[in-house]
Amino acid sequence: MFRSPWNLTLLSNLALLMALALPVNADTTPTRDTGLFSADGFRLDRYRSPTPAKAPGATTVDTAALQALLERHADLVLIDVINVEYRHQRFLQDQPHPSIPNAHWLPNTGKGQLEPRWQRYLMDNLARLTGERPDHPVAVFCKSDCWLSWNAVKRLTEAGYRNVYWFKDGIDSWIGAGLPTRAATPVPPTQS
Repeated sequence: MFRSPWNLTLLSNLALLMALALPVNADTTPTRDTGLFSADGFRLDRYRSPTPAKAPGATTVDTAALQALLERHADLVLIDVINVEYRHQRFLQDQPHPSIPNAHWLPNTGKGQLEPRWQRYLMDNLARLTGERPDHPVAVFCKSDCWLSWNAVKRLTEAGYRNVYWFKDGIDSWIGAGLPTRAATPVPPTQS
């Protein structure tokens, strides 16, 4: 059977990609150490890559399910965790960041390893937004195929929040559905 060089190249590239793909179980947990995860299971690198179907301790929702949640829970806390550079006590935005209306933008809180200041920033804001109620509904998102929101969800559920939703497809899906957005401003950190 004759195969063209192009087909052979395509097949070998596909085989290489499959060999490099991070296997995950059907639920939430990475199954081998590839250097992409910390010892405690947080994704450390390549944040924009395929994510598992679920995040630990959370309910995964799509765009329609998030809309239904927003209708049922007017007090649903929406947390946007897309990163933005922070220097000299300020966030540096070079263009507007579209987000879901009423979302609270807590950038840099989905990284795999958080500096203590970002961990405090996330937990302090979450306590404030939920009235210090671990059963208050919270939905976390970033973009589609983004581990930042997966990491943030894992962090929240490990901190004892029990009613957490992961909007896995993120703002990309929201915009793709033609739903309204607003230009978000990051919640400023408190100076300490």
